[in-house]
Amino acid sequence: MTASRDHAPTDIFRVLRNEGSHHTAEVTAAGAAWLASAAAYPRSTLSLWEGRPSTPGVLPCGSVFDVVSVPAMFGRRMLDRLWTEGPGSGPVATHRGRMLLFASPGTAQRLPSLLQWEEWGGGGRESEGTMPPLLCHGTGDAVTVPPLTAPHAPQSPSGPRWLVAPDVRHPWLPGPDVMLWACVRAGRPGQVTEPRISIFPPAEQDAKVYDVSRRR
Repeated sequence: MTASRDHAPTDIFRVLRNEGSHHTAEVTAAGAAWLASAAAYPRSTLSLWEGRPSTPGVLPCGSVFDVVSVPAMFGRRMLDRLWTEGPGSGPVATHRGRMLLFASPGTAQRLPSLLQWEEWGGGGRESEGTMPPLLCHGTGDAVTVPPLTAPHAPQSPSGPRWLVAPDVRHPWLPGPDVMLWACVRAGRPGQVTEPRISIFPPAEQDAKVYDVSRRR
């Protein structure tokens, strides 16, 4: 029914609208709307967040975004490659010692087979790299997302938090080809071998890429 996809704003936007206070790790009103659009009932989700903006949420994957979960140190290497040599990243969070990289829908289904094709999973060059297990969350999966606003009380180091928070209504998301490229580069830090898939297709008009290399 049409009401289930109602994107009418709620008072949570008043909490997030102060542009002067936004940082890379804080969600904006537009970013909150994008996150909520992944839920079955976006308006209800925003209403819940309005009452508990410092509480983590749970959102389904597969329609608005997929999530690739990697160990934190490997994820840092991936981000370094994406920010310094690649096209940038989409939203990124950490939770329980893992890094959650938000990717375009369909990435969770395609990335494992692309990695296997690059011979990470079955002989060949697998001994040359240090590829850790990846968890690819797509259709039928759900992930914990960090709070929209930072809690007043100190957080547990393993609790969810944003490294790169969504701040636009339609953020750019890396696809499986970009994620493959980042995995290969991060897994072979001393080598220059490139994956066999180009990561630079024609850019979409008005797409926003998160390149935070200048913010560090």
